[in-house]
Amino acid sequence: MIRSMTGFARQDAETPFGDMSWELRGVNHRYLEPSIRLPEAFRVLEPQVREHIGQRLGRGKLECNFAYKPSTPQAQMTLDRELARHVVELGMDVGHMLLNPGRISPLDVLRWPGVLENPQPELDKMSGFILELLDQALDELLQTRRREGAKLQQALAERCQAMQAIVARVRERLPEVLQGVRQRLRERFDELSVQLDEDRLEQEMVLFAQRLDVEEELKRLEMHLEEVQRILDSSDDKPVGRRLDFLMQELNREANTLCSKSMDTETTRAGIDLKVYIEQMREQVQNIE
Repeated sequence: MIRSMTGFARQDAETPFGDMSWELRGVNHRYLEPSIRLPEAFRVLEPQVREHIGQRLGRGKLECNFAYKPSTPQAQMTLDRELARHVVELGMDVGHMLLNPGRISPLDVLRWPGVLENPQPELDKMSGFILELLDQALDELLQTRRREGAKLQQALAERCQAMQAIVARVRERLPEVLQGVRQRLRERFDELSVQLDEDRLEQEMVLFAQRLDVEEELKRLEMHLEEVQRILDSSDDKPVGRRLDFLMQELNREANTLCSKSMDTETTRAGIDLKVYIEQMREQVQNIE
């Protein structure tokens, strides 16, 4: 099953501890690279969050943002009076050293780290809600990835079929191409007023046929395209993006060889059309997990 690496998901929930939300944004990346943003008090849960993500996703760069709003945010704030008093005293001492000291604002004192403390969340009780909500967000993200993957699968399958048709046309024209080469050789001999030696002509044709032989390239193109089609039709849920990317490289290699061996306009045009399709497919494959 083809899955895109791009997607978005958001899940919100009201819990006994307050409002929670997960927001996930995925883009293409060579490996799985989650970027997890948690409030300071929840950082201890990061390993568990990474584990949940790793069990569900194989590739992609993922931005994971968790937000938490406690049900009673201000009521339980506490003031460290001893620390606040110490900060004020230090501020006054520094003020005596200055010619025109500014007044110390109460808000400046409250902003000092540790002066105003929020109650620590009960992580042992909250972690289950947090991870369950994450799983729901991952479910939504995977659904989005599958929908995008289905569109990519259809686009790749259409291009794959078009390339198979091009390869079939090139194969059908091979005898015609060789006959055209034979005719051009005869005309060249006539222009040079050289006595035509049928044995010599056959020798030249053998040499040309060896240089123009694209049978192996056509076989490999057909083989690679069949493998691409097999992957697209597979119901396996494993990541296939890297394998498809490798096949695009191999297809491009054979298309280049086909163009370099061509002595026929139609064959050259077919090789160029193949390269255009391959480049389009390669861009789409970059988004596949």
